[in-house]
Amino acid sequence: MVSPFTVLGTSLLFFSGALIMRGAGCTINDLWDRNLDPNVTRTRLRPIARGAVSPFKALVFTGGQLFAGLAILLQFPYQCFFYATPSLLFVALYPLAKRVTHYPQFILGLTFSWGAIMGFPALGMDLLADSAALTATGFLYASNVAWTVLYDMIYAHMDIKDDAKAGIKSIALRHDAQTKQILTGLAITQVGLLAAAGAAVGAGPVFFVGGCGGAAVTLAVMIKKVNLKSVKNCWWWFVNGCLITGGNDFCWARGRLSCSVWTEYGRRGFGRRKRAKKIIFYCII
Repeated sequence: MVSPFTVLGTSLLFFSGALIMRGAGCTINDLWDRNLDPNVTRTRLRPIARGAVSPFKALVFTGGQLFAGLAILLQFPYQCFFYATPSLLFVALYPLAKRVTHYPQFILGLTFSWGAIMGFPALGMDLLADSAALTATGFLYASNVAWTVLYDMIYAHMDIKDDAKAGIKSIALRHDAQTKQILTGLAITQVGLLAAAGAAVGAGPVFFVGGCGGAAVTLAVMIKKVNLKSVKNCWWWFVNGCLITGGNDFCWARGRLSCSVWTEYGRRGFGRRKRAKKIIFYCII
């Protein structure tokens, strides 16, 4: 069974790994887009696009980022290596997707959400041997994909005019007139799948009311208030909407995690397996 200190240490490793791999993904994206970025107002001053950093130097830097990510990955149980490896394919393919499909945000969602798959194995629970953990992971992963598509669709509206001229595809361009309806559908999907993930591990009412309910409220406010025709407003809601909704889930999940951890810490063997699943689930969120 996991200890509270293992949960904390794993969370810190996840945070560090996420920062490093997000940076690696951005560098790879800028390498792919070095001939497109100069045509987009928001991205034309990026280091590679403006010629401040050569493609070769960017490749060397990417190698360093990936090496640092590998160093963190090796701190987890060995099976995590096999779970993590497929994510590199999505990291490399996302920049290509915007050239061939209007739905590159879904590829981005598959990439950014990979941590949900890593959580249980990182704490020693075999997904393939535990149906409840596997089910919760699937729902949580899908929920995060919906969330990523939602906020990145708002982000894409900042570049919609330049993207059309440069030939860059996005869901915002394809469904400009139906954006608010699609955002609403994505929000419903996100919250529903998050609730399903909680149900799979037997989460309590605090999670459903605070976490899922809070997410529903913050998403509804964001979708209603965002002005998709204003670059400045889209940027504000992209940044702050992510922080508000993500912060809500983080606070409720970590609050519930703390209660579970310190309740179970006093029990022999750190409690029953079902409670351990809850703790791991809250850690992943």
